[in-house]
Amino acid sequence: MSDSSNSLDIVIPVLNEEQTLENSVETLMSFCKNNIGAFDWVITVADNGSTDQTLQIAQSLSKKYLKVQYVCLEERGRGRALKKAWTQSESKILAYMDVDLSTDLNSLPDCLDAVNDSKAQIAVGSRLVPGSDVVGRSFKREFISRSYSLLFRMMFMVSFRDAQCGFKVVSKKVVEEVVPLVKNDNWFFDTELLILAEKNGYPILEIPVRWVDDPLSKVNIIKTALEDIKGLIRLRFRDVGRSRNILCLLYTSDADDE
Repeated sequence: MSDSSNSLDIVIPVLNEEQTLENSVETLMSFCKNNIGAFDWVITVADNGSTDQTLQIAQSLSKKYLKVQYVCLEERGRGRALKKAWTQSESKILAYMDVDLSTDLNSLPDCLDAVNDSKAQIAVGSRLVPGSDVVGRSFKREFISRSYSLLFRMMFMVSFRDAQCGFKVVSKKVVEEVVPLVKNDNWFFDTELLILAEKNGYPILEIPVRWVDDPLSKVNIIKTALEDIKGLIRLRFRDVGRSRNILCLLYTSDADDE
């Protein structure tokens, strides 16, 4: 992958997705060829502990297509997979999306342009801002999502509304400076990343998206919600202030070196 300013690495974290992976990767490849030609893009499949044929399919795709590569982790965790794939990438812009492609890919160019043009350090697909279109979501999932959004905005006074949509674009600067501060390796990774980023001055832009619920989703909503609440409590009473101290030291060190 080129280290040019328009280099892009799109990561797809996967766990036991043998039924979905190949079609999703090829759909994404087709979209990228036709819609983001200004970017030097690559797709990285980040397998984290699959026990089916997911890894073998990822390996096969990487041999078949020059624009596809893969990383393999033995331990599970979406956050862990993203940390690994993002931090080892040489690309200047990093992204990720869920393998089911629930978020309409037509929102990807807007997210990329926001980060590439320095309008934001992070661009996130949002299902909770005006202009978004959510299809097929159950009342329970909608209620939990909006309640969670209200909770973290009240606790941290942040501006963004949708932390958990699996559709994000970040700058290399965020990967180098903020991602190492994120402690969670699972579903709370997204929320923790966004809170630490905004609280430390990294601009975030929400892009309204069309999102279609996957009826076969493997996400355990209640378990995930409880994990998220535990993470919010940890952040609120310990780690936000600590992150500011670390980043202050980082910038002080950079200034001294100059």
